[in-house]
Amino acid sequence: MATTAAVHPVDEIPPVRQLAAFGLQHVLAMYAGAVAVPLIVGGAMRLSPADLAYLITADLLVCGVATLIQCVGFWRFGVRLPIMQGCTFAAVSPMVLIGTTGGGLPAIYGSVIVAGLAIVLLAPVFGRLLRFFPPLVTGTVILIIGVSLLPVAGNWAAGGAGAKDFGAPRNLALAAFVLLVVLGVQRFAPPFLARVAVLTGIVVGLAVAVPFGFTDFGGVADADWVGISTPFHFGAPEFRVSAIVSMLVVALVTMTETTGDLIAVGELTGREVEPRSLADGLRADGLSTVLGGVFNTFPYTAYAQNVGLVGMTRVRSRWVVAAAGALLVLLGLLPKLGAVVAAVPAPVLGGAGLVMFGTVAASGLRTLARVDFRDNHNLTVVAVSVAVGMLPVGVPTVYAKFPDWFQTVMNSGISAGCLTAIVLNLLFNHVPGRKSEEAVPEQRLDSPAKPAGPNS
Repeated sequence: MATTAAVHPVDEIPPVRQLAAFGLQHVLAMYAGAVAVPLIVGGAMRLSPADLAYLITADLLVCGVATLIQCVGFWRFGVRLPIMQGCTFAAVSPMVLIGTTGGGLPAIYGSVIVAGLAIVLLAPVFGRLLRFFPPLVTGTVILIIGVSLLPVAGNWAAGGAGAKDFGAPRNLALAAFVLLVVLGVQRFAPPFLARVAVLTGIVVGLAVAVPFGFTDFGGVADADWVGISTPFHFGAPEFRVSAIVSMLVVALVTMTETTGDLIAVGELTGREVEPRSLADGLRADGLSTVLGGVFNTFPYTAYAQNVGLVGMTRVRSRWVVAAAGALLVLLGLLPKLGAVVAAVPAPVLGGAGLVMFGTVAASGLRTLARVDFRDNHNLTVVAVSVAVGMLPVGVPTVYAKFPDWFQTVMNSGISAGCLTAIVLNLLFNHVPGRKSEEAVPEQRLDSPAKPAGPNS
């Protein structure tokens, strides 16, 4: 009698109602970050409210398309894991500089298109670098990703950066209430409800926020019902050498960050990321970035916020995140729906974010638990890498006096910590030198993601 091969949890397709609920949960987890980049760049360039609204809807549309490419995939594009895509914050400063020094949006989009093409071409090269990411490095990077995101959740919980009532007790009380709801649902609710604990917390938090005056639905009435993003809405792209060079640096940073995120999701889902699949994921990043330049938005990368949601809910299906991508496409085509989602108060997102981002950091610790720290320098590798990664998070202006290209690389705690971990792992574990007689090399470069034994 023929037997059907078991389907990996990543490839399972949940029922439609679960797809919708799980997908909406992912959208709410990343929505604030997704719209922040166009708001910051457009605000710095003093664009009109109509142009800002256009940037946001274009961003949501391409976010959805990019997520579908990454999760569903075609040919050699897409890692086919539950990965949400969104605009990278690493590009904000260079884009503001390009846009405000005479180049405008056309110069930004020209550099974005070139950067996307460069990522597509460099993806196979990065894929071969996977051997430099043993559990010592991946665990450290995942830990840095989680810890570096916690200030984002803290800002949300306090009311959102720049809010007039930032830090008000009522904001923190609402965030704490949402956090308690999420924890309570996870602990005591039936299995299905426990898997949408974040969504439940956000819905309950929103229900409480409305009568207490936390929400403002004024933008919903002003939003259009339908909005279509057309290619090169702001004019034909301009290709300026200085803009392209700065965006190529951003491309290298986002590729490093995406590598860490893909490895993290591979760890959480039990599907090991291999050189080929890593290259496919990075290639999808590049294609999405090219689409961003064509459809009036910005460079794209994997969103670490949603990595934590995968770990917390233990819902590993890539089709759930594909459903989230479809919802983002819908929000990009129907601005009024996007305005409804945007009305969710920042403290509500903050309460949920504390759990999600903390889960990412805890996943890094779980990976590091497989590493042998006896009679070697692995503790030093982790310690210094985390310190370097947290430096720009704790002191955002620490590199303000350095050249722009240096700031682009090092102001991202994830890329700074990742590069440090790779270099220190090579220095202490693979460069010949004086070693203790009992010391055993912690990892082999040719077996990066294999489960490590007690003495590996």
